[in-house]
Parts: sequence; structure tokens; C-alpha cells
Amino acid sequence: MLARFVSLAFLDRKSLPNPYDFAAFILLLAAFVAVAYGSSGLTLPLSAPEATHISLDYGALPYYALRTTLRMFAAIAASLVFTFTYATLAAKSQRAALVLIPLLDILQSVPILGFLSFTVTFFLHLFPGSTLGVECAAVFAIFTSQAWNMAFSFYQSLRSLPRDLVEVANGFHLSPWQKFWQLETPYAMPALIWNTMMSMSGGWFFVVASEAISVGDTTVKLPGIGSYLAQAIEMRRIDAVIAAVAAMAIVILLYDQLLFRPLVVFAGKFRVELSASQTKESSWVADLFNRTRWLRALMSMPVQTLSSIALWRLELPFWRAQAIDKQAHSSRVLDLLWITLIAFLSLWALRFVIVFVGQTLTFADIQESLILTFFTMLRVVLLMALATLVWVPIGVFIGLRPALAEKIQPLAQFLAAFPANVVFPIVVVVIVRFGLNPDIWLSFLIIFGTQWYILFNVIAGTMAFPNDLKEAASSFGIKGWNWWTSVILPGIFPFYVTGALTASGGSWNAAIVAESVKWGDVSIEAHGIGAYIADATAKGDYPRIVLGVTVMSIVVILFNRLVWRPLFGLAERRLRLD
Repeated sequence: MLARFVSLAFLDRKSLPNPYDFAAFILLLAAFVAVAYGSSGLTLPLSAPEATHISLDYGALPYYALRTTLRMFAAIAASLVFTFTYATLAAKSQRAALVLIPLLDILQSVPILGFLSFTVTFFLHLFPGSTLGVECAAVFAIFTSQAWNMAFSFYQSLRSLPRDLVEVANGFHLSPWQKFWQLETPYAMPALIWNTMMSMSGGWFFVVASEAISVGDTTVKLPGIGSYLAQAIEMRRIDAVIAAVAAMAIVILLYDQLLFRPLVVFAGKFRVELSASQTKESSWVADLFNRTRWLRALMSMPVQTLSSIALWRLELPFWRAQAIDKQAHSSRVLDLLWITLIAFLSLWALRFVIVFVGQTLTFADIQESLILTFFTMLRVVLLMALATLVWVPIGVFIGLRPALAEKIQPLAQFLAAFPANVVFPIVVVVIVRFGLNPDIWLSFLIIFGTQWYILFNVIAGTMAFPNDLKEAASSFGIKGWNWWTSVILPGIFPFYVTGALTASGGSWNAAIVAESVKWGDVSIEAHGIGAYIADATAKGDYPRIVLGVTVMSIVVILFNRLVWRPLFGLAERRLRLD
């Protein structure tokens, strides 16, 4: 009887929640309360004073930070949906890739102001008289600064799967659905998580343009850190600028520790390696949730359900052109018809742009936009080269040391999120005081939107580099320059190309912010297509906006086709981890 009582008492004690359950419950409850509180102002009438009024009172910053963070995560959620659909379709279908990849090149090069110029009115009419319309416009603008980076990362991972893993999946007769969730997505997870962090930081970089929307006569400032910063710059309040940056740093540190650090630990499970590394990533939040009883029990059913869904044998349709000659011939005919259709639609779109622009502009305007685009391209190329020389060695150094990466991660996210607008006061004062050339000194602001894509992807590539290959290189005594050229640089090259490609698009976007700066009533501009589009957007000059965005997009597509696509092909053919 006594033994039975002790056994029942032990079972009851095992079934009770432990202290970790209470701590995890408090964290989850705080997250739900924050979401509910931050969402309370989404449906206010646009005419309500509190809907768009911005106060520079420090006490308003916590609420503004919460509103901005909710917009960021809404955009990240949309970016993930876009990534898993768009990038997967582009990687799986050659015909779709003929359209989707050039379109992605265009979309990542179109500046946020280019999107806002045409989407603000749409969203305002979609939700007339409601703040929700402007909120949707702001989330969409943030989405356009996040999605392309994640899509390129996922696309590159799907295209560079190790062939031996593909053969194993085929040997087990996995269906396309099973292969996607059991092999392709886990393989892409480490790079995708690091690029998601980069995308969050990229959203902060353009948060002023996203929340303080000004297109022609339409000016709306939503409650948020971006609009707070814009107001502080407009009123020349240095103290308010510093307060906004401090609030941003606190928010980044919080979501890094509560979300991204556990995700990095989770991604460590999906490395392709035969021997485990001696050092592992750690997260106090992940450890907390792993030690809970009730929470893990509650999550077991959803996890098992998702695992079962991932194991469904869904047979997705695909072309088997090699089956018989007739099918191969039919496939070639379809390819020819598809390419003809794409060419026709492209020419039709180009004709539409020419007709729209030609109503008010002349050939001299086109010539001016081409020259300004060349100036911006020169800045982008030079700063990309500089960022590569600086951040590739630093990224490798950090990636080889997980303990250091854990400490550097929040700092890197903060630096990547640091809005260029914050340094406008210093830049304007220095240029005016010393009579410096804006064409040279404003160029360095572009590097704020360039270097971090390279750094984050190099760190992700280095951390994903198989430990057994590191040990093999050490056993053969490969060191120094030979180690760089024969081991680590080829190993991280696919990740670098992804980072450099998205850095290129980020640089073109950053040019809008960097080539036209303002501090109070003082404005300084550099010669470039970024300043051209920013000026046209401020005036509501739609023909010049269309012209600037079109010329920029064409140049970016040509640059990507001639430079980055061949490098992508080299990474797929020669530098797989096979």
C-alpha cells in the first residue's frame, strides 16, 4: 500500500507543471498581450487625431516600437509565404524561372518609393477612411525590403542540393511533397533563418520611408519608430533621434533573444556533415521551453500533425520530357511558345511605359536618367567591392566560432538595421561646413544597405560548412592562403553569391535614401538615379517616377544577367557540397 501511494504521488508530481512552465507561460502571455495592445489602433478612422499624430515625447516610444515591430513581423510572415511559393516554383520549373527570376531581379531593384508611389492610393481606396489602408501600405512597403533576399536564399539552396542526398531521397522513393519537406526545406533552413534576420534588419533600414509616407500631396505618418525618427529629423531634435535609436536597439535585442537565437539553434540540427562540431549554439529561451512539461505536452499533438502532413505521398505534376521523343519535341514547342509569349508581353509593357512617359517627357529626359543611372551603378559596384574585401574575412572568422557568433548576432542585427537617416545630421553638417563634394561623400551612405547582406550570408555559409571537411583540411595540413582559396571560399561561394546579389539590389534601394539627404531645411543631393526618383516622388511627378524606375530596372537586369547569373551557374555546377 505504501509503495502504491509513493508511486501515485510520484506520478502526480511528474504531471504537475514545473517552474519552467510558469516562466514560458508568462513569456507567451506577454507576447499575446503585446499583440492585442499594438493591434488596437489598426481600425481607427483616418481622421481621428490619435491615428496619425506623432509625439516626440519619450513616453510614446514603447507604443511606437510595438506598432513598428508588429508591422515588421506581418511583413516577415508575408515574405515567408512568398518565399516558399515563388522561390520553389522558380527552382522547380524551367519555364516559370524564365519569368520569375528576371521579375525578381526587377522587384528587388525597384525602390520602396517606387512601390509606394502607386500602392498608397490603392490601399487607401481599398479601406476608405480607415487607418488599416495606410497600415497595409506600410506593411507592403516593408515587405518589399524583406522578401527578395529570402526568396533568393531559398532559391539558391534548392538549386544547390548535394547530389548524393538527392540520390538517397530518390532511392527511398520520396514523393515531391515528401522530398520538399524532408530534404529541401531542412537543407535550406540555416541560410533562410540568417537571411530572415537580415530581412528584419533591412526593414528597419527603410522604416522611415515605410511609416512616414509622402507621395505628392499625400502625407501620412503612422505611429511608429520610423515616423518618430522622421519627425525628429524634420524638427532637428538630436535628443529624439538618439531616443529612437535606443528604442530600436532594445527591440532588436528582445526579438533576437526571444525568437532568432532559438531559431539559429534549431537550424544547427540541419547541417550537412558526418561529424558533429565540438561547439554548439545555445539559447536560454530554447533551453527554457525544452525543460517545460505542460507546454511540451500541449505542443506534441500539433507537431505530430505537421509531421504527418509532411509525410503525405502527394504526387505533384511534373514534365517527363525524356520519356519519348514525341514528348521531348512537344516540350521544345511549348518552350518556344512560352518564350514568344514572354517576349510579346515584355514588348507590350515597354510600349506602355514609352507611351506613358512620352506624353510629357522628351529624349533629353531619357538621356539624363541613363547618365544618372550610370553614376549610381558606379557607386554600387565600388562599394560592393569594398564591402566584399572587408566583410568576407570577418564573416568567416565569426562563422567558425559559434560562441562568438552568438555574441555578435544581436550587434550585427542592430548595425544592419541602423537607418541611414540617423547619420543625416552629421553628414549634412560636415558636407556644408567643409564644402565637400556630395557625389563622393554621400556615396558612403549606400554601404549601410550593402555590406550586411554579404556579412550575414558569409556567416551562414561558414556555419553551414560541414565539420568533417574542416577536419579533413586540418588533417592534410592545408593552411594559410591555400586554405582560403581551396577550402573555405569555394565552400561559402554559393552563400556569398546570394548575399552579393541581394546586396546589389539593396544598394540600388539604399541609393534613394543616400543620394538625397535632409536635415531640417537643409537638403543635399548627389547626382544619381536615387536622388532623381526621390525628387520625382516628392513632387508627385509620375512620368519621371516611371522613367527612373524603368531605367534602373533595365540596368539592374542586364547587370544581373551578365554578372550574377553566371556566378550562380558556377555555384550550382562546380561548388556543390557533393
